[in-house]
Amino acid sequence: MKTTMRILASLAVVAVAETAALTVGSAPQRALAASPAPGSFTGQGFDACSAPSSTAMQAWAASPYRAVGVYVGGINRACSQPNLTAGWVAEQQAAGWHLVPIYMGLQAPCTTSNKKYLIDPATAAAQGRAAGDDAVAAATALGLPRGSTLYDDMEAYRTGDSACRTAVLNFVSGFDTRVHDRGYLAGLYGSMASTVADQVAAYSSTSLVRPDHLDFARWDGVATVSDSAIPSSYWSPHRRIKQYRGGHDETWGGVTINIDNDYLDVAPLPATKVGDFTGNGWSDLLGRNGSNSTLYLYPGNGTNLESRTSLGAGWGPMNSINRLGDFTGDGREDVIARDTNTGYLWLYPGTGTGLGARVRLGTGWNAMREIAAVGDLTGDGRPDLAAVQTSSGYLYLYPGRGTSLGARTSLGAGWNAMSELTGVGDFNRDGRPDLIARLSSSGDLYLYPGRSSGFAARARIGTGGWNSMRSLDGIGDFNRDGYPDMMAIHSSSGYLYLYPGRGTGFASRIRLGTGWGSLGPLS
Repeated sequence: MKTTMRILASLAVVAVAETAALTVGSAPQRALAASPAPGSFTGQGFDACSAPSSTAMQAWAASPYRAVGVYVGGINRACSQPNLTAGWVAEQQAAGWHLVPIYMGLQAPCTTSNKKYLIDPATAAAQGRAAGDDAVAAATALGLPRGSTLYDDMEAYRTGDSACRTAVLNFVSGFDTRVHDRGYLAGLYGSMASTVADQVAAYSSTSLVRPDHLDFARWDGVATVSDSAIPSSYWSPHRRIKQYRGGHDETWGGVTINIDNDYLDVAPLPATKVGDFTGNGWSDLLGRNGSNSTLYLYPGNGTNLESRTSLGAGWGPMNSINRLGDFTGDGREDVIARDTNTGYLWLYPGTGTGLGARVRLGTGWNAMREIAAVGDLTGDGRPDLAAVQTSSGYLYLYPGRGTSLGARTSLGAGWNAMSELTGVGDFNRDGRPDLIARLSSSGDLYLYPGRSSGFAARARIGTGGWNSMRSLDGIGDFNRDGYPDMMAIHSSSGYLYLYPGRGTGFASRIRLGTGWGSLGPLS
């Protein structure tokens, strides 16, 4: 964002501001806890090469700005940051400033900037992941908690070099992936002609993890986040910043700083309420491999699934595997599974990275089919379980009790006609968890809105064709757009599909991968 002339001007301003700060005394700062940055904000902001002193920030309370971009780290960060400390961050947030954390890492191999350290195309994705780790470490040192958005600054580059452009895309994807892994959100700053144009073109890719927020530079003097070159549905709503004017001096409260002008319309992405096994805010997938009886964790990053890790072998007899949410109340998502050899129902407490020692919840569960985790249907703060009794076709609700199940209650008959029951969280966003089930005879898909006493009248949300799908799984809000989603495997092809939720149905499905024929059930 900054030119060499701006760097020199900003350094001079810092020296003046620091001298002024010495005259106001040296009382110790009150310890304050920082909040996720930048938080929710719509309005004017600025960024400066060096974080202004506290005295300068107090003076600029007279300005129209209430957001400020600060360079938290990166190998290409040019200006020194004598003011940028955890205390400064907490102090500015307490004063009402919204901070935009910017990371100036490696630049495109074909950059048109004067940055010295460049991406190696052969290792771009790995370098992006390393940069993501470094950005998180820098944010953590400043007290910026998980949930903050970290903006990677990718300066302009030549657009005629396809290998260079690919390197940038892979680097950014690696950065986004790792930032997500660590529980932060990923932002990206860049020019319209190169960085932004390439991200727009790759927006629908399932092989590249896209940024959650976009900060785009168009120095036309227009304070808006709309731009005809960026489709209105991309990075929307509340996911954009526009840098609409480049480096210039402004004076407020008697203090002059060299700044860029920004207009922000930002808000945090809602973390998924279910499906987050690792606890980083993003939905994950669990799946049993039928060929080796191993249960695998596939971490989600909002765009696709990352490399799997084993949660243990011996899962062959478990033909019903459900993630029930935080059943035990320890803040971790748990797993419930039925052993068909014994009919036992087991609770496997989640640890965030694996599973703890299992606890038997009940016997005789071979009499039940279509066991589904439905969330907290009863409203007592504990997730519940539902299952269909094969002999009668009754659907029963089993209230969760932490390490046991309460006495079951009947939710109605006729459920032998339904298959692939799955809890989807609050699909219609009315405050109650909902259930999705397939009518086996027609292949139609139905939503059963949750109520404290069971389920309301069903609504058809899909017609025909669903008999070709198996292992339907309410994955939670996978893409963090505020709507719960679903995944399923196409039986004949083994393709894994994501079905983005829309409250009353699904958007067009997205193929996430192939080779899932041996996997199932999913959870």
